[in-house]
This record gives sequence, structure tokens and C-alpha cells, in this order.
Amino acid sequence: MRQTKRLVLSALFMALGIVLPFLTGQIQQIGNMLLPMHIPVLLCGFICGWQYGLAVGFITPVLRSVLFGMPPLMPTAAAMAVELAVYGLMTGLLYRKLPKKTPYLYVSLLCAMVAGRIAWGIVGIPLFGMAGNGFTAQVFLSGALLNAIPGIILQIVLIPVIMMALARAGLLRDEEAESRGDEAVKSGEIN
Repeated sequence: MRQTKRLVLSALFMALGIVLPFLTGQIQQIGNMLLPMHIPVLLCGFICGWQYGLAVGFITPVLRSVLFGMPPLMPTAAAMAVELAVYGLMTGLLYRKLPKKTPYLYVSLLCAMVAGRIAWGIVGIPLFGMAGNGFTAQVFLSGALLNAIPGIILQIVLIPVIMMALARAGLLRDEEAESRGDEAVKSGEIN
């Protein structure tokens, strides 16, 4: 039952990752600023776990590229696939290992965001190079940080609010912890 629930939620997050970029009107500059595909992947890692977050993060940009031509498959969607896979992986791992308190939610989120951006930079060097584009430190800083500031702020504000609302509603119950009798997690509490 748990696996079915996580598969269904993962499919929902993947669908959101494919649809949300339409809110930016398929304008790449706005999409690069608001990062609409990132939010469902980060949430998937938190809610479904690292395995599902990793898979949804990797598949979503590639699938969206194949279906709609945006982002371009090479090098953008390929680099995003690695970046988002790391987001899903890290949020899932850190959220599972750290206490279910609000400060640790931010720690998980920020660490995942940094690790994903670093992964994007590492794979961006050969991918953008193969595409004939130079991948300089300026390109990295611009793409990973400067242009993305509105999206980063949106993620830092929106994702914890969603997670806290889900916890208060009792929708973030960790079945493994429940079977062990962990009362703090059983109550769905994030302080």
C-alpha cells in the first residue's frame, strides 16, 4: 500500500513538473528565474523519499523536453536531469535522517539546493562543451545563482509552508516510524 501511494504521488509530482512551466509562458528567461520544475521534485523527495525524488527529478526534465521541446534536450534538459535528481535524492535522504523540526526542514532544503546546483555545474562543463557553448565560472554563477534568485526565494518560502501544512493536516506520517511507535513522527508534527 505504501509503495502504491508513493508511486501515485510521484506521478502527480512528475505531472506538476511538466505542467507548472507553462505558467511561465514557455519563456525560458522567466522559467530560469522562477524554476517551476524544481518545486514538485523537491516536494517529491520530502514526501515520497529519496528513491522517488531521484527518479522524478531525473525523468521530468527529459520527458518535458521530449514532449514539448522545452527545455532543449541537450545540454539543458540533460544537465537539469542531474540537478533535479540530486534535489530529489538529497531532500529525501536528509529529511529522513534529520529530526522532523522546522529548522531541519530548512537545512534539508538548502543542502539539497546547494548540492543540486553543484551537480548541475559539474555535468554542465562537458555537456555545454559538447554543445559548443563555453561553460565558464560566469555562466555557472549566472545560471545557478544570479538569474535564479526569485526561484530560490520562492522555494525557500513555499516548500516549508507546504510541508508544515501537510504535517499539521496529518498527511506526512512516516509509516516506518509509525511501525516503530515514534510518537513525534506519528503525530505528523513539524515544529
